[in-house]
Amino acid sequence: MTPTFAPALRFFVGALLALSGTTASHLAQAASFEVAIAPSRFEISGKSAQRVGQSLTIYNLGASASEVSVRTIDWTYSPDGQIGYVDELLPGSCRPWVTLERKALRIAANSKASFRFQIDVPDDAPRTECRFMLAIEGVEPATRALIQDGGASMSLPVSGRIAVAVYLAVNGAESKLEMKELAVRQVQGKPAPVVVVTNNGDAHGRLDGSLDAINGDRQEFELVPEGTPVMPGQTRTLALTVKREPGDKPVELVFPLKARGILDWEKGSFRVDAQFK
Repeated sequence: MTPTFAPALRFFVGALLALSGTTASHLAQAASFEVAIAPSRFEISGKSAQRVGQSLTIYNLGASASEVSVRTIDWTYSPDGQIGYVDELLPGSCRPWVTLERKALRIAANSKASFRFQIDVPDDAPRTECRFMLAIEGVEPATRALIQDGGASMSLPVSGRIAVAVYLAVNGAESKLEMKELAVRQVQGKPAPVVVVTNNGDAHGRLDGSLDAINGDRQEFELVPEGTPVMPGQTRTLALTVKREPGDKPVELVFPLKARGILDWEKGSFRVDAQFK
């Protein structure tokens, strides 16, 4: 089975400032970062007093050996789809449950390495979703000792990062999605069909599926929902975009358009027969 990769990255100094919070002077000597990760995220389950072990594969796509560090970070995801990376422990963080196999590893050129981690769910853990990121970061040789001594922090120079989300549903935590509205909203400055969804559950959820659509000019195509997560308690507006295969010509949406089909989520589905105008 072909693995699903988090995107391979070639990060340079200018692309890192927003991610790392470091200054340009700290990053002046950073090297390129050519790494891919499989799987791209973990969606697993567990229960109180259970140890859950997992592993990921780190691929070095570069022509030279790469030194990477691995650590956990907390994160936030807003209703408008903005992600925030948080180095300190957030209230209720489950990162203290996590044990990493090691803090840094070296991967030979055009090679791969397996990395294990485990989550020890406490005896008194409530029904909840444990969420954290594994941050895989390129490092300069001069920082290796700091990482090995437990000094890794957001202020260290890095040459790139891939953050892999881990979702652990504890004691049966699950999403409960409710479709609130189908509408036309502005998305990236253009009108687009959207679906408004509320998550009344205690774990994240995602929409899947597709709708058969027909433009106002009678052109037929498929619409698919944005696949980003809806966190517990959130109401999110998710765009419905035209499904395209390699080589397909772009489809210009012409309103009114009609769409029908089924949008799925982890525990159910929504039947749609709507006109967007």
